[in-house]
Amino acid sequence: MFQTVLSLPSFAKINWSLRVLGRRADGLHEVRTILQTIDLHDRLQFALRDNEEIRLTCDSPHIPLDEGNLIVRAALRLKERCAARKGASIHLEKVIPVGAGLGGGSSNAVIALIGLARLWEIGLGKPDLRELAAGLGADVPYFLTGGTALGSGVGVEVKPVTEVVAKHLLVLNPGVEISTARAYGALNSPALTKADYDTILSISCADEQFIDFDPDALHNDFEPVIFRREPEIERARNALLDTGAKACLLAGSGSSVFGVFDNQEAQERAVDALGGERSWRVFRCATLARTEYLSALGDCAAPLKRV
Repeated sequence: MFQTVLSLPSFAKINWSLRVLGRRADGLHEVRTILQTIDLHDRLQFALRDNEEIRLTCDSPHIPLDEGNLIVRAALRLKERCAARKGASIHLEKVIPVGAGLGGGSSNAVIALIGLARLWEIGLGKPDLRELAAGLGADVPYFLTGGTALGSGVGVEVKPVTEVVAKHLLVLNPGVEISTARAYGALNSPALTKADYDTILSISCADEQFIDFDPDALHNDFEPVIFRREPEIERARNALLDTGAKACLLAGSGSSVFGVFDNQEAQERAVDALGGERSWRVFRCATLARTEYLSALGDCAAPLKRV
């Protein structure tokens, strides 16, 4: 059915584990990561225009509205790929913090692709969408899958794995922005060599077996360097632990951290205890399974469900 307006959620992610295996000869980094969608989300509203212009607006004054924004870049790539002679007004309701390691920009890019494909009546399949997504950034293809997934290579290779369920999460953003490029520069990973193969293989096997939430399995290679550069982020992580989180980890390459709590009562006690930190943003969250993620995207998720 032809639509002229459309509204879609754009969900955040966390990483249950994130290992940077090294820097490749092309300068990109090889990673192994377990990704997870959570119910924290932005919202994108699309309206068909009577010309070919792409116009982005946002309720936050700090968000770029030109090609510095992945939404605009995704729209322009889709137009070019499909020779679409249509335009759109896109409004972003921004909730996910920027530069926080929560994948907000990457998620926005995928929602722009699938939302505009629906609005413009472009029948792209998942392989086409994956190719477009991979050209926009390493984390972007993951949001074509959602749920719990294994990311490998430079992050664009994504494989669904058994879902991890954690209903009582707190995401804490201490008001610091960390760019991904800055985080990798701080990590300064060595180049990959053939001698690393056995280590990579053993890590891959361990990731494949990450099927239940295990506090001891949480790991993020960025934590030492990010905590050293931004002590406020480490203080936020320690605050979550002090308020009762059974596990806590840096989100992606930072700057947010997340904590896992046993139940809602423990979660609420932590929220109360953190109330004195006026510059910190605290979000109550839960994991979002793959079926829940796709269901929230409605008919726009149809291409993502096809093999």
